[in-house]
Amino acid sequence: MRVQVLASVMNQSFDDIVNRMSLDSDAVIVNQCDELGYQEQERGGNRLRFFSFPERGIGRSRNEAILRADGDILLFSDEDIVYEPGYAAAVEEEFRHMPDTDMILFNVTVEEERRTYHITKRRRVHWYNCGRYGAVSFAVRRESLLASGVTFSLLFGGGARYSNGEDSLFLKEFLEKGFRVCTAPVTIAREEPGESTWFAGYNEKFFHDRGVLYHYLYGRMKYMMALRFLLVHKRTLCGNSGVGLSQAYRWMWDGMKRKR
Repeated sequence: MRVQVLASVMNQSFDDIVNRMSLDSDAVIVNQCDELGYQEQERGGNRLRFFSFPERGIGRSRNEAILRADGDILLFSDEDIVYEPGYAAAVEEEFRHMPDTDMILFNVTVEEERRTYHITKRRRVHWYNCGRYGAVSFAVRRESLLASGVTFSLLFGGGARYSNGEDSLFLKEFLEKGFRVCTAPVTIAREEPGESTWFAGYNEKFFHDRGVLYHYLYGRMKYMMALRFLLVHKRTLCGNSGVGLSQAYRWMWDGMKRKR
C-alpha cells in the first residue's frame, strides 16, 4: 500500500516546497506559475514529481495531479500544509483497520478560528455532515476514485468563480456514487498560518458564494442548512464582521436562489 501526496501550490520551487511540507512519501506537486516545466527527484526511496502549469484554479490543479497519480492511497494537499512524522504509516494503518472503506478523513491542525471539525471517533460520513471537511483531510484509494469518475469542480475554490466549496462537492459526489467514507481520530498534518488566497472576510461575496454552494450541496434542504450554518457559527460569522444574521441570510438566500 503506497501513500502519495497530491499537492496544489502556486509560484513555488521544487526544493523549497518539498522541504517546507516535510514530505516523507511519494508526491505529485502541481505548481501554478507562468511557465511549463517538469522536475523529478528521489529522496529516501520516495519519488517526487513537480509539474509546472500556467493555468490557474485549485480544482484544475487537483485534477491534473489525479491524472498523474499512481499511488495506492492519495492525499490532497496545499502549500501551507506541513506533515507530521510518520504520516504515511499512520494513513496505511487506518486503511488496514478499515479495509472496506474507500476514503478516510483525518485531522489536520488549523488555527482555532478556522477550525470546522475535530475528529474524535471512527464513524461513517454522510451527505448531511460532509460539508465541514477540507480536501487536505482526504485520503482516498486511487482505485475507488478512478472507478467513481469524480473530479474537482472548476467553478468553486481558489482561482474559480465561487470562492470555496470544491472539496465539499467532491466529497458529496463521491458519497452519492455509493462509496464508503469514514473518519479517523488521527492527526496527520498541520496548516501553517498565512494569508488566504480566497478569504477576504465575512462579506457579501462570502455569504453569496456560500449560498450558491449550498444550492448544489443540499438541494431542497439548502434553506434549512443555511440557517443552521449561520446559527451554529453566529459568533464567528457575525460577531466581528459587522454583518447581522438577517443580512447574512439574505445574501445566502440570494446565492441559493440565483445560482450565479
